Formats: sequence, C-alpha cells, structure tokens
Amino acid sequence: MRDRTEAERRPDIHLPEPTPGGANGDGRGAGGIEVSGLSAWFGPNQVLTDINVGAEVKEVTAVIGPSGCGKSTLIRCLNRMHEEIRGARVSGKVLFDGQDIYASDVDAVDVRRRIGMVFQRPNPFPTMSVVDNAVAGLKLGGHLSKSELRERGEKALRAAGLWEEVKDRLGEPGGKLSGGQQQRLCIARALAVQPEVLLMDEPCSSLDPASTLRIEELIDELKAHYTLVIVTHNMQQAARVADWTMFMLLGELVEFGPTSKIFTSPDDKRTEDYVEGRFG
Repeated sequence: MRDRTEAERRPDIHLPEPTPGGANGDGRGAGGIEVSGLSAWFGPNQVLTDINVGAEVKEVTAVIGPSGCGKSTLIRCLNRMHEEIRGARVSGKVLFDGQDIYASDVDAVDVRRRIGMVFQRPNPFPTMSVVDNAVAGLKLGGHLSKSELRERGEKALRAAGLWEEVKDRLGEPGGKLSGGQQQRLCIARALAVQPEVLLMDEPCSSLDPASTLRIEELIDELKAHYTLVIVTHNMQQAARVADWTMFMLLGELVEFGPTSKIFTSPDDKRTEDYVEGRFG
C-alpha cells in the first residue's frame, strides 16, 4: 500500500476537515467508537448478540466473516441506520466520542452526518449531475451559497481521488460514470458533509480489479483524516488495508485484534479456519 506521507504530498488530495464533535486535545472530534453489549433484531430474529468492540481513531478496522454473520447489520448499528428498517431494534450502547448515540436526546440525523456510510453497490443519483451528486447531502441544510457548494463539492471530489477524471464532466449525469468512478462519487458525497467516521459496506464487491485497487489506495489515504470501518469478504483486502480486524460468526464477535495477529496467529481456532479457507 502507498505510504501515508505520499498521499499527503499529492497535490490533488485536499480532504475536508471533520467537523468538531468532541474533545481530543485540539478541539476536533476524536472519532472513536466503542460498542458495549450491542444486540440487534429484525422482528423476532436476533442477528447480533452482545457485541463488545471498538474502532480506533484514524485507523482502518475490517469486519470479516461468512455471509449472514451480522457484519452489515453491525456497521448499520454504528450510525443508527439499522433502526430505519421496519421491525428492527437494538439494545446496548454505541459510544461515539464518549456519547451514546442511542440516547434519547441524540439526533439520529446528526449521527449519520458525523458517521458516514458507503454502500456495497454504487448508488449515485443517476440523473443528477456529478457535482450535484457530490453535494447532495449539503443541500439538505439549505444554507450554503452556490459558490460554497461548488467549493465543497470540488474538495470532496479531490478527496475521493475523482476530480482529475471528472473536472470537465461535472454537469454530466452521475450515472454515466464507470462503476469504480460511481463508487468514488458516493465516497465524495459522504465526505462532503465532513464526517469523522466513514463506514464502508463491501465497497469493492461489484468493482473490477483496477477499480478495487484505487478504492484500497483511497482508503489508505483517508485514514490520515478519518476513522474507517470496512466490511469485506475478501481476506486479502482486509490484510492489505486494515490495521485491526474483527471476525464475526453467527451474530457474535469471535475475535478482534491487530490484523497481522488475526491473520498469522489468531487465538480462536474458528478464526484460523476461516482466514485459511477451511471454514465450513
């Protein structure tokens, strides 16, 4: 992977600063997440059981495990998107900068702004222009001028490594971009609202190898500024991009630790079997 300092030297990378949201010594939000006793249901079906884990500030945490083990549900619980599904509910705590995001006085919309999400399949608004896609979340606030929206959109597109490819196509529909470009456009849209955490649910699963490599390079660049949590089925991808890895099975957290340890000397035999392809 590209060294972080190289990304910081690149002239086309100008990342939006995260909005202050907590105390970490410099007035900016720390961006740390701590999950305590988290369980989740779809109606009567329990899909997560007593999850206790954390996401380190400005590092990449990968969530791995077989299909149906609760990976996507877990990260949807981290920004209160799980509750948007009819019949879904959650118990336990998710602490973000020390505050429980499920507390009664917490605004779920603000949580989702500060903890952004990128989904498995690129989902730009197909008829909306590239630049309007990038600033779609900002328009909901309705308080920025056209010039401010344009500036924030450009910064987000640069942060997503897309500006040089689309700067002459900003008025074209986002749906005309390639699959990899569309995914980076969705990342730009998430970054434009200046989150502190970025959640990614299998962001490369529908992309070709070249686009996957660009997204992985982008993840490495973004972790200098953001806390990232990524769900992936690709063991090699987790090994390449993640600082920490958690292995889930049947809605439970089996093991969590530094990625190098999870892939070379895990404590649990089930983890070893899974990462070595002997699972199931």
